[in-house]
Amino acid sequence: MAAPALASLAKRLRFGYEASRSARRPSAPNASTRPGYFETGQTLPMARIVMKFGGTSVADIPRIRNVARHVRREVAAGHEVAVVVSAMAGKTNELVAWVQEAAKAEGANFNIYDAREYDAVVASGEQVSAGLLALVLQASGVNARSWQGWQIPVSTDNAHGAARIMDIDGTEIVRRFEQGQVAVVTGFQGIGPDGRIATLGRGGSDTSAVALAAALKADRCDIYTDVDGVYTTDPRIEPKARRLARVSFEEMLEMASLGAKVLQVRSVELAMVHKVRTFVRSSFEDPDAPGMGDFDNPPGTLICDEDEIVEQQVVTGIAYAKDEAQISLRRVADRPGVAAGIFGPLAEANINVDMIVQNISEDGRSTDMTFTVPSGDVGKALAVLEKNRESVGFDVVQHETGMVKVSVIGIGMRSHAGVAATAFKALADKGINIRAITTSEIKISILIDGPYAELAVRTLHSVYGLDKQ
Repeated sequence: MAAPALASLAKRLRFGYEASRSARRPSAPNASTRPGYFETGQTLPMARIVMKFGGTSVADIPRIRNVARHVRREVAAGHEVAVVVSAMAGKTNELVAWVQEAAKAEGANFNIYDAREYDAVVASGEQVSAGLLALVLQASGVNARSWQGWQIPVSTDNAHGAARIMDIDGTEIVRRFEQGQVAVVTGFQGIGPDGRIATLGRGGSDTSAVALAAALKADRCDIYTDVDGVYTTDPRIEPKARRLARVSFEEMLEMASLGAKVLQVRSVELAMVHKVRTFVRSSFEDPDAPGMGDFDNPPGTLICDEDEIVEQQVVTGIAYAKDEAQISLRRVADRPGVAAGIFGPLAEANINVDMIVQNISEDGRSTDMTFTVPSGDVGKALAVLEKNRESVGFDVVQHETGMVKVSVIGIGMRSHAGVAATAFKALADKGINIRAITTSEIKISILIDGPYAELAVRTLHSVYGLDKQ
């Protein structure tokens, strides 16, 4: 979601609870009691927290019981709690497969299905998870109730299957908070302007959680997953990778968009616009282990505003993205509008173009245009380019798959010189050829041949001292 769209969302969100955050956190935890959180009664809420649990965390009943222990810990501390859940691990894929099979015409090798009915089917996975967690919480003495997206409501646009959140009205959930109730909310879904269930696209539960936290003016949004935080790079490639205590919104956005799978990109965008302090935590740690209930510094990684990070490292992490493809147009006519003629049709075909390199010939009459696309889009991209060959005016098109994009990320780059040169020299010393380069204020992305991916990641992780800090 683009920043302007997100900013407009901020204006539309209806906040049903206007008290300040500090007013919800009394100085003394022994405030007057009220019934509701437990059968025996509990203290007034200290803070408002949104907790999100992914598919692996709610994969079966034993894991749902473990999730309930995490929720119960926060409730016992006196916090107002909303929980966002994904479908059980593997269930969404199963539901999608059923839709595809059901929509396939007899004897056909392909299917075209109604996106509204697709949403009606795949949304059921989260509904099961929410209902089961509410039941487990109730059985453990916690006043809990499940909520589907349309009941809140979470209002979306009409792009079924990949909808965008337009508005969240948290008034009724806040009223239930005041009654001591925990809200268990289905992630990944809302209600479209046509009055039908609309899903947000894969990974949409993260987005649901952050958007709900913004609408409820939550003090914190905890994203529980199967990892215990954000690391300097993929620990599966580099065993010396370290868990980061804090990462800025901007850095996390770059990491998420450049290959890190910890958080969904749209959720990070929302968190950044609304300044939602977000913790990445592991649901598989003992819910009652020391420090798990620490409000300000629980185990995990805090995604926060840059101002909250006292000592900023030059480089924060190394990300990588596989399955990149390189496309080169040779001897393109060098004239105004040629770039628009190439990339306009690709955009209309929903092909995401990333790295772009242009080389001008000595006589200035022609140019070579090289860019990258996801490997899965190569065929579609080549078809679009061939269709527009005459209008663009290129001689030949070449392509190569199996590329990898390795990225160096860090806010500290803004004030330090030589970061890029260090990366280039380190890769050269290892005999790794660079195909293309793109940069921004806080990242350097380098395109290399796929077989060198792990070596490049380990080399860059070491040269910036990320394994020693």
